Amino acid sequence: MQGKQPVATLEEAKAFIRANTRITGVSGLGDLRVYQADELTPLWEATEKDLARANVAPPFWAFPWAGGQALARYVIEHPAQFVGKRVLDIASGSGLVAIAAALAGAKEVAANDIDPMCEAAIRLNAELNSVDIRYIGGSLLEGKPPAFDVIVAADVFYEQRPAQMFRAFLEKSHKAGITVFAGDPGRSYFPRDAFRQVSEYAVHTTTEIENHPIQTARVWTL
Repeated sequence: MQGKQPVATLEEAKAFIRANTRITGVSGLGDLRVYQADELTPLWEATEKDLARANVAPPFWAFPWAGGQALARYVIEHPAQFVGKRVLDIASGSGLVAIAAALAGAKEVAANDIDPMCEAAIRLNAELNSVDIRYIGGSLLEGKPPAFDVIVAADVFYEQRPAQMFRAFLEKSHKAGITVFAGDPGRSYFPRDAFRQVSEYAVHTTTEIENHPIQTARVWTL
């Protein structure tokens, strides 16, 4: 998910998340738990107020998005494709898919995002699930293909320009020999022509971030 400036120290951000969200499970993901919010706008306003920063990114890290839920389920249900692998979760948000990869037996898992709040959320959620996830901050989209075996990307095709950038990055990585999986609930800018569907799920979400409480989300590969 997106963000532009540091909002707090890591410990301040972690304390804020503990105080303003609750630990809950995610439907279809067994014992996996994450810190979640009930409402987006009040949490967004509290982020700016309590952490004394203006123009922070919306707290997308506080919700299990539909594409991420579907991709996390696929990872957990198909561990053979991830066990022993080096996995990068790009635009990780809460770290949901990264956690699923670690639980599936990945050798190494890294989570990347450009929103500084995501580092705190990912570290807290990793601790909750007793897994080790390395955080990588900043954009990776214009660099060389990263040194991973698998890249997972959920809910990244939400606007035209980011969708183009993510597509180019994922195709570049695929050509370099990296396996790519994407989770998407039918966003307008998802490039169906470039991907092959491997699974489909009905996932429970919230109208705080989606139009309907139950979404059909699909998992795709290049």
